[in-house]
Amino acid sequence: MTTVGKVITCKAAVAWEPGKPLCIEEVEVAPPKAHEVRIKVVATGVCHTDWEYLFETGKGMKFRPFPLVLGHEAAGIVESTGPEVTRFSPGDKVIPLFLPYCGECERCLSPKTNHCKKNWTNMQAGVLADGTSRISCKGQQVYQFLGVSSFSQYTVVPDTSVAKIRSDAPLDKVCLLGCGVSTGYGAAINAGKVEKDSSCAVFGLGAVGLAAVMGCKVAMARRIIGVDINPDKFEKARQFGATDCINPRDYSKPIQEVVVEKTGGGVDYALECVGSPAIMNAAFESTRDAWGTCIIAGWTETEVMSISVEKLLMGRTLKGTYFGGWKSVKDVPKLVDDYMNHKLKLDEFITEKLPLVQINKAFDLLKSGKSIRTVVSLQDS
Repeated sequence: MTTVGKVITCKAAVAWEPGKPLCIEEVEVAPPKAHEVRIKVVATGVCHTDWEYLFETGKGMKFRPFPLVLGHEAAGIVESTGPEVTRFSPGDKVIPLFLPYCGECERCLSPKTNHCKKNWTNMQAGVLADGTSRISCKGQQVYQFLGVSSFSQYTVVPDTSVAKIRSDAPLDKVCLLGCGVSTGYGAAINAGKVEKDSSCAVFGLGAVGLAAVMGCKVAMARRIIGVDINPDKFEKARQFGATDCINPRDYSKPIQEVVVEKTGGGVDYALECVGSPAIMNAAFESTRDAWGTCIIAGWTETEVMSISVEKLLMGRTLKGTYFGGWKSVKDVPKLVDDYMNHKLKLDEFITEKLPLVQINKAFDLLKSGKSIRTVVSLQDS
């Protein structure tokens, strides 16, 4: 291929500073170095974490340096590979991942966790293994959000953060498995281990929450209560398996008291999919004493939640999950197979499709609550 080993000039949505709309710029994407893969990004989802980092950095999110290219939920095609890469070839369909899987460390070898730390610190800081980014614009280094940067037509990621998937998978659908759907679905299936005939409450009915509802349904929960302040999401939640939907604004008492009353003592499982400490506490207090389990899937990096110790001592379990507990590189191809075999919904999450030049509209739709997931096409711009 003529681009192998060369700098690629392409379009990307660059965040120059916090709180300002993204700018479509020409960027240069350097060739991959050792153990790196350069990917032609075909489609990317627009996740709330991208919006939150741009507009609320320093609040719920730790500060990361600007300028940067956001985006971390994507799918694409391998353009080229760097030295010592053995598992990928040009033309492979792949999903880049913000969570690595080296397959060799103590954590990767343990069934107890998916928290591989390979290149973790650097990726969180927006650079790759050598401490630099592969993206530049106007002579300036542009940082790679979570080591991915899928709001660029091309990106470079470590080979331990790429999942090779089947060649017939539609990239504009399976991109959602790079973050939101995997996180919510796994929160129910892996972290919660939701049981048949159990009762569940899912707090927040965005993409992560709807995926959690789907997970509870697959686990054959008897009752699945969706909780959200936006009633427009209730019909979609029912399509995914919710049996009841409730709006906290319809009640004068705390929502946890409402859930406890409606279920005769609380739910067996509560899944928090918002990232708000107050809602985390409400989810915890909506669980049944003696055996209730609360799973935190909503993302915040800096905030603190507070709970009643007595409610914990009465037998409840509180646990967190990252990327739904999936071992990223190893498990994402299996989730793609489940989608292709009609065992997992993806199409139903997608409410808008836009070209890269309209990326700011995708943020507007997300914040207004009018979309579940907007998929942005990188190669139509």
